Amino acid sequence: MKVLAGNSNRPLAEAISTCLGVPLTKASVRRFSDMEVFVEILENVRGEDVFVVQSTSAPANDNLMELLVTIDALRRGSARRITAVIPYYGYARQDRKTGPRTPISAKLVANLITQAGANRVLTMDLHAGQIQGFFDIPTDNLMAAPVFEKDIRQSFENIGEVTIVSPDVGGVVRARALAKRLDADLAIIDKRRERAGVSEVMNIIGDANGRRCILIDDIVDSGGTLCNAAVALMEAGAKSVHAFCTHGVLSGGAVARVAVSPLEQLVTTDSIQATEAVRVSRNIRQLTIAPLLAEAIMRISEERSVSSLFS
Repeated sequence: MKVLAGNSNRPLAEAISTCLGVPLTKASVRRFSDMEVFVEILENVRGEDVFVVQSTSAPANDNLMELLVTIDALRRGSARRITAVIPYYGYARQDRKTGPRTPISAKLVANLITQAGANRVLTMDLHAGQIQGFFDIPTDNLMAAPVFEKDIRQSFENIGEVTIVSPDVGGVVRARALAKRLDADLAIIDKRRERAGVSEVMNIIGDANGRRCILIDDIVDSGGTLCNAAVALMEAGAKSVHAFCTHGVLSGGAVARVAVSPLEQLVTTDSIQATEAVRVSRNIRQLTIAPLLAEAIMRISEERSVSSLFS
């Protein structure tokens, strides 16, 4: 087994390597003067089981192209099996036609990864579970719920006070699954989005009065949805509001928006490498998913079941 890291999230790849006890494969991933991607594998990979760790986070197009070129280099180097480990799958929010003459970019990206030569995909908390069906190769979609559950039990003394909250109707399944793990109450935010990037909280389904509310989502981008939801929950009488989100995109002024919001803390995973603004933020912290990904990689390499990682 060999583990190869792209440039999108080197710290996570190094942490996975440490958990596995396998050194990262030597490779040169660089740009020409016109920013063209060039990849050179500096070790023999013939007949090897290779795992490429690369999130397609910002800059999404550059990191996606880097992943594709790396897969092609491994395929031409006669690797036995190539698994694309994509902790954050970019373009996942474009999983359906939202209007006339619009693309389904999540499917396009799946086609590109498959055609480049990947034999398998390992990812985490896809924005829409059906994206697994966009691939014609085996795809494992891990969940961050076990990581969140452990942290919540350590952070909250009385789970009986906790209410898990979905910030929109689309995330109910995710929130309900975590609420079931914790044996906690569930609430739902009924949200109407007037236009992209702008959301308006309309109603709270469930009881937030006197509760410690934990918002659960897969992606936090602009932060508007979470911050509006936190305001609504506090107005409904919540004791405190925390948020747990798998992928901390946190683009634009999101970090500043979270800082002045009623959120006591926003917890994300390290599926996306933290920016300096995130690292110094007073109310944003990251949990590592390296042990979970390392365990999945080991099981895939040894042809063992990964289904227990979902429970």
